[in-house]
Amino acid sequence: MNITTTLVQAVADALGKLYGIEAAPESIVLQDTRKEFKGDYTLVVFPYVKQARKSPEAVANEIGEAVKGTTPMVAGFNVIKGFLNFEISDAYWTSFVAEKANDEDFGLTHPNADEAPVVVEYSSPNTNKPLHLGHIRNNLLGWSVSQLLAANGANVKKVNLVNDRGIHICKSMLAWLRYGNGETPESTGMKGDHLVGKYYVEFDKHYKAEIKQLMESGVEEEQAKKEAPLMVEAQSMLKRWEEGDKEVRDLWEKMNGWVYAGFDETYSRLGVGFDKIYYESNTYLLGKELVQKGLDMGVFYRRADGAVCCDLTGDGLDHKVLLRSDGTSVYMTQDLGTAQLRHNDFGAERLIYVVGNEQDYHFKVLKLILGKLGFEWADKVYHLSYGMVELPNGKMKSREGTVVDADDLIDEMERTAEEMSREHGKNDDLSPEEQHHLYHILALGALKYFILKVDPTKNMLFNPAESIDFNGNTGPFIQYTHARIRSIVRKAGESGGEETTGVQMNDKERMVVKALHAMPETIRQAAAAYSPAMVANYAYDLAKAFNSFYQDTPILKEADPKVKHFRVSLCTMVANALKNTMAILGIEVPERM
Repeated sequence: MNITTTLVQAVADALGKLYGIEAAPESIVLQDTRKEFKGDYTLVVFPYVKQARKSPEAVANEIGEAVKGTTPMVAGFNVIKGFLNFEISDAYWTSFVAEKANDEDFGLTHPNADEAPVVVEYSSPNTNKPLHLGHIRNNLLGWSVSQLLAANGANVKKVNLVNDRGIHICKSMLAWLRYGNGETPESTGMKGDHLVGKYYVEFDKHYKAEIKQLMESGVEEEQAKKEAPLMVEAQSMLKRWEEGDKEVRDLWEKMNGWVYAGFDETYSRLGVGFDKIYYESNTYLLGKELVQKGLDMGVFYRRADGAVCCDLTGDGLDHKVLLRSDGTSVYMTQDLGTAQLRHNDFGAERLIYVVGNEQDYHFKVLKLILGKLGFEWADKVYHLSYGMVELPNGKMKSREGTVVDADDLIDEMERTAEEMSREHGKNDDLSPEEQHHLYHILALGALKYFILKVDPTKNMLFNPAESIDFNGNTGPFIQYTHARIRSIVRKAGESGGEETTGVQMNDKERMVVKALHAMPETIRQAAAAYSPAMVANYAYDLAKAFNSFYQDTPILKEADPKVKHFRVSLCTMVANALKNTMAILGIEVPERM
């Protein structure tokens, strides 16, 4: 039981004994005491004044006396009008540090493999282009949410649905056939995903030229987009693919193979991975079976042009197409099949989709249709909707070739990390191999932290230069703080955790200890909100509190052995806490720099 739980229960007991008020513990809210007042936790007593029939000050004093009498950790209290500020004893805080200092898993709960899993889907790339900055936010968020849930004891399965079929794939294939002259990753030295992406851009360039030509001959723009020869041929290729045409399928397998090899390299550099990968080319057939099931049940209907739809007007939406008039599937078709397959594979307790907020409507529809098909687990589908990520120069468009490729961004971040490290002299005593590793983890620490510290629901502007600063709310600042602490502990030649009875803490020490005490609850709340941002900002606040303590408080030069030992123990605990919180974000912290 943590300190706030103990205090809340003591307050509930006091309210019952003093005034006959039956207050459920969950209704009692404690806040951190404001810095200008003495105390650690504050209770606002105004909600109980009417029933107690006494002044706010009297109620606060009576509750304070009652709680102090029954709760040894409460050293004292003070009352400011209707605010009751509890002061926690140094003995409690120092014993907490002594007990937890060497717990390398502090704040974490080990996953329970016997529980029904939580399935988290993220990445979900198309095989017509390389991963870009938008994919980076998706991958980092999906990976981090998975780690966050696992840190709270969930049995998490990370999955990826590769969009490996559809009109966009056919565009790249057709452009390669028309304009590629047999280029391969080997012949060009390009990563396979970059090569295929090149021809996606090439298709768009020639397609726009055809549209322009048609419009100049008097065809309306919308009609020109449909009648352009390249688009007509791409649609024909998609139909041939679904019919199993060998020539089309062979080309599809070859070009997708190039892309998969490129994706794997990028995933490895980002430090993300999956327990299972699904492919739309497999799941769309199951989706078609579900569409037929819906027709048989009378849940869906066939339009006059042959398209199959679901009427969602009763749910405040519209008529959703599930199969096109030519029989080809749409995104919803395969998502229905994938959802059923995933539920069958895992018997999941939750199905979490990490997908941008432009797909809010899609997932609302998916959940509704699964429910109409009779799947009781439809209400377990959760769309973790996140905002878009942009660069200072605006939005990115894959088809126009204006994206920032993930590989190029990582390269740029590593170069910047090296420049900043050399400038600050952070690598002078490291071997060349250690330096290279340091640049890599600083680059990824900067990238991941800058993206994950933003609330997932918000749009964000990514600025590479700001992200890698060694000062301020950045990953490298926290990484450097961890390395500094490990250096202190190494020099001390001890790891802490021994007797600290009687140590009197100063205000800076107390601030650090209180921050550490809040870590398990912060991780719990972050998991409930699916928000790695809460963990990121906690890590920054802890690092800030430690640096403030470090600047004002002697550690290695402290004359009193017991006080010195307590401070070294505190350092050890902060280092473990930073390592664990940053690991949830997928960020490695260096031992030296």
